[in-house]
Order: sequence, then C-alpha cells, then structure tokens
Amino acid sequence: MTLSVGDKAPNFNSKLEDGNPFKMEDVVGESNIVLYFYPKDNSYGCTREACKFRDEFDEFKNLNATIIGVNRGTADSHKKFIEDRKLPFHILVDEDSSIYKLYNVKSGIIGERVTYVIDREGTIRHVFNSQAKYNQHPEEARKALEIIEGKSGPKPTS
Repeated sequence: MTLSVGDKAPNFNSKLEDGNPFKMEDVVGESNIVLYFYPKDNSYGCTREACKFRDEFDEFKNLNATIIGVNRGTADSHKKFIEDRKLPFHILVDEDSSIYKLYNVKSGIIGERVTYVIDREGTIRHVFNSQAKYNQHPEEARKALEIIEGKSGPKPTS
C-alpha cells in the first residue's frame, strides 16, 4: 500500500534511542510531525540532513512540529549519532524494518530517504522522496508546515 497526501498516517509502537517506548498515537494531536526516514547514521548525506534539521530546529518548533528520525540502526548507534551531532530530536529504532514497511519505505542495502509531514489530526500533508537531495528534506518539510500553520510561502515540490 502506498501512502499519499490525504491518507491517515499509520500508528505504530517503537522505542527511542534511549530505550524508552514511543507510540505514534501519543504525538498525533499534540503537534505536527516531521517523520523522516534516512539510510544510515553518520553517513555523509544522512549527517548533512540531520544537521540541517538540527540547525532549523527552532523554526520547526515555531511551526508546532515535532521532528522524528527513523532508521534501521541500533539504539546505541542512534544515541551516539545524536550525541556526536548534538541533535535536539529523537530517532526511532526500527531494526526489523516494521515502520519502514508500514510507511512503504524501501529498506534495502541503501534504503530510501523519505520525509512525511503529518498534521495534528494525523493526516499526511506532504511526502518528499529523494535519495540525492538530502539537504532539501528539511526545506520541503518546513514549507509544508508553513502551509499547515497558515504562514505559507512557496508550495513544496513533490
């Protein structure tokens, strides 16, 4: 099943990099969500993408958004990535690729880079899938959130 703009975002349970449980349903209703899937901790593109989300973190907070990374690595790998790069957001552990499958994100050797922007009602409002344009994911998410929050600038590309 392919997820598209207008679909309800699937709920799931996972764990955070610190071992604490995470329930998607607990975040829906509290804030908009930027759920971004990336291939590998500490790789060139993934580090640049995460740091761009970090550098624009206050802008995302001002747009009532929670940023959540998803990766197939271990909790220890995510924890070190967060500490080394001083990331102010959580990364979910998805070693069995269950969240990847639920969101129809390919998780092969390289894996896909996909960002979902989900509003407070749990509706997918924007999907951006681009392996090569890792620096564009935060920009695409921000533009979509500006529209959701009524602070719109130019429309995000798809």
